[in-house]
Amino acid sequence: MIRIEHIGIAVSNLEDAIQTWETLLNTTCYKREVVEAQKVDTAFFQVGESKIELLGAIAPDSVIATYIEKKGQGMHHVAYEVEDIRAEMIRLKEAGFQLLQDEPTSGADNKLVAFLHPKSSNGVLVELCQTKK
Repeated sequence: MIRIEHIGIAVSNLEDAIQTWETLLNTTCYKREVVEAQKVDTAFFQVGESKIELLGAIAPDSVIATYIEKKGQGMHHVAYEVEDIRAEMIRLKEAGFQLLQDEPTSGADNKLVAFLHPKSSNGVLVELCQTKK
């Protein structure tokens, strides 16, 4: 793992949350992107070498909508940048971590992503991400 790439925060109203985080971080949202496959609208903020990703649901059956319904708004995941996502998935699976998918998928911000089940990582949803080449 190279570094914390971003922290994902689930929000019920993305527009309101963008205003809140722009004020909090004293910077502007530099990118918005809808990821149709995950039914999520994202907003990114650069904070030093890492990012904050706000996640808003675009459909009532999205993972984010379900998360907010069960747990409320708040931290959703921690994402780690990796050099080779497939090799990292194999390493972690062999070490006993439970992956939520067998192959990486396309995520926001030009990334391949894969997730570890929170039961494998002390209750934290972990995202692995690699910049697409």
